[in-house]
Amino acid sequence: MQSVAQYGRIVARAIAAGIHNEFQLKSPFDKPKEPLHLVTGASGFSKSLTKSSNFTKWTFGDDAYFISRNRYADVIGVADGVGGWRNYGIDPSTFPRTLMMVCERMVREGHCLPQSPAKIIAAGYSEMMEQKVPTLGSSTACIVSLHREERTIYSANLGDSGFLVIRDGEVVHRSTEQQHYFNTPYQLAVAPPSQDGQWLSDSPEMAESSSFKVEDGDILMLATDGLFDNLSEDMILRTLASLHSHKEEERIQHAATSIAEHAYNLSLDPDYMSPFALSASSIGIDLTGGKPDDITCIVARVTSQSDIFM
Repeated sequence: MQSVAQYGRIVARAIAAGIHNEFQLKSPFDKPKEPLHLVTGASGFSKSLTKSSNFTKWTFGDDAYFISRNRYADVIGVADGVGGWRNYGIDPSTFPRTLMMVCERMVREGHCLPQSPAKIIAAGYSEMMEQKVPTLGSSTACIVSLHREERTIYSANLGDSGFLVIRDGEVVHRSTEQQHYFNTPYQLAVAPPSQDGQWLSDSPEMAESSSFKVEDGDILMLATDGLFDNLSEDMILRTLASLHSHKEEERIQHAATSIAEHAYNLSLDPDYMSPFALSASSIGIDLTGGKPDDITCIVARVTSQSDIFM
C-alpha cells in the first residue's frame, strides 16, 4: 500500500514530466462510491373496480407491473393492456400480465443484461410468441433497470406508459411518449389468425432506450398512462416533494398510494381539465373531464447500500 509520501513523489514526478493533466491520478484515500439500489412502493386502481390490494398478482385492471432484482440490478416495469380486445372476447389483462411475469422471471434468474431493458422486453415478447397456445392481446411496455455498481438507470419504453427521475424537486430525466396518433400508443401484440394484420403491432426494437446517471436520493416514478393522463407534472412533483428528506420505506409506499388515489379521483371528475383533455383540445377535440382508466404507479427512491432497511 502506498504511503502519503510515496503518493506525493508520484504526483511530483508526473508534474515534472508535464503529464499531470493528461491523466487522473487516484488518491489512495479515494473511496469507491457505494452501489445504489431502489426502495420501492406500488399502488393502483382498476377503472371498473375499487382499489386493488392484492399485490401478489401485480395487476390493476388491464395494467400489470413487476418489481425484481438480481445480482447486478434492480428492475421495475409496467405494461398497459389494450381494452379493445374485449370486443373480440379476449381478456385484455392477460397479455400484459403474462409479459410482466415473463420479464420478471428473466430478471430474477439473471437471463438479461442490466444495460439492455429493451432486450428484456424483446425476449419476453418472443417467448410469448413461441408458446404453443399464444397469449392473445396487446400492451405497451416500460422497463427501467438500475445497474447498482454503475449507479446508472437504463430504460426502454414502448408506448404511452413512462417514467420520471426527480432530483431536488425537479424532473431531470424522463421518457418520451410514443403514439401513432391521439390515444393510440405503440404496442406489442399477438393477434388471432382471423385478426392478423388488422391490429397494430410494433416491434420491441422500436422502444425508446436511454441511460442516466442517478444519485443517492433521486426519486424514480414509473406509471401507466392512466396516471399521466390525469395528473400534471407539477401535481406529481408536489406529492413526491417530501420524499427528498425521508428514507422510510413506508413513506415511499404512502407516496405511491397518494399519487394513485389522486389520479383516480380526478379521473372521475367531469369538470376537471385533465392533461388528456388538454391534449384532445390541442388537436380540435372538444373534451373535458378526467380520463377513467386503469392506473398503476411505482415509486422508487435511489439509495446507497448502507441505507438498506428490509
